[in-house]
Amino acid sequence: MERSAQIHPFPPLYDADSRVLILGSFPSVASREAAFFYGHPQNRFWRVLAALFGEAVPQTIEEKSALVLRRRLALWDTIGSCEIAGSSDASIRAVVPNDLRPILAGADIRAIFCNGGTSHRWYNKLLRGELGREAALLPSTSPANAAWTLERLTEAWGAAILPYLR
Repeated sequence: MERSAQIHPFPPLYDADSRVLILGSFPSVASREAAFFYGHPQNRFWRVLAALFGEAVPQTIEEKSALVLRRRLALWDTIGSCEIAGSSDASIRAVVPNDLRPILAGADIRAIFCNGGTSHRWYNKLLRGELGREAALLPSTSPANAAWTLERLTEAWGAAILPYLR
């Protein structure tokens, strides 16, 4: 599959009460088509969040947005534009990062987490120095990360994120 130039198609999700920023790499084809985060049905992101907070798995964009904001999270992606083949993180080239400063200025973000290695690598390469903020690596919720079960993901994510929400 050939790479094509893509621009991030939807805005960040946060409000003034957000405390934890979770960064993906770049939206998958399914997410770009849905115009919302973690749109691929096999991605376990929404199941992990629901399990962490003891809630039903949200189905609609409205339910997903409400869960994120109610739990004082913020969602965005490290990459604002790039060349990518389909949804393949490994194919990403010509990266321009998203501007995280509006989120950091508009909310009391206590910790930044990257959902997977691609997000973390690009954050460290392009954003860490500019922002002066570290971002911790979380195991990816992508179906490509099959070595991690839903239970292991939930445990790891909970240990990392929940202390910042107390």
